[in-house]
Amino acid sequence: MSSTTPDLEGIDVRLRQPHEGDIDARFALGANVDIAVMFGLSRDDVSPLTRAAAEKWVQNFDQHLHAWIIEAEGRLIGEIRLDRVDLRDRRASMAIGIYDKAFLGRGFGSTAIKLVLGYAFGVLQLHRISVRVLAYNHRAIRAYEKCGFVTEGRERETAFVDGHWHDDIMMGVLAHELEPPKP
Repeated sequence: MSSTTPDLEGIDVRLRQPHEGDIDARFALGANVDIAVMFGLSRDDVSPLTRAAAEKWVQNFDQHLHAWIIEAEGRLIGEIRLDRVDLRDRRASMAIGIYDKAFLGRGFGSTAIKLVLGYAFGVLQLHRISVRVLAYNHRAIRAYEKCGFVTEGRERETAFVDGHWHDDIMMGVLAHELEPPKP
């Protein structure tokens, strides 16, 4: 991870770069089947998270210039990143994962998304952020909508999960659609 990527602070969420203790923290979270299905994995394809996989997960942050660990209540709970950042067209896609089931549905993901949108539209001066989410991931869709994303389309039968085809929902938000952050 780039040392130029700033930490981002919200009321109850901190977005930060990884550190040594994150390998143990990620390993302790393991691989939750219900969460993995929301990312498009079939239940039979989810295997226990190994320590080596947790280490690789932390090392992969080096591959993303705009990626953060999501920390809440002093604990690693997930990750969020901007992908395919195009400074000429001023756009990027975003991905988020909350891996600690105890922190789902409590607004931590929405806060992390808002912090990254503030960074993307403010610091990077991007115009557009897009996401794609499985149509059955209603919790994520609600979080994106809460943060200003609108549905822009549906890509039919893009993911084969647990023996069935599922659609992806494409969502996006434009810089001028959001209220400026309050000091």
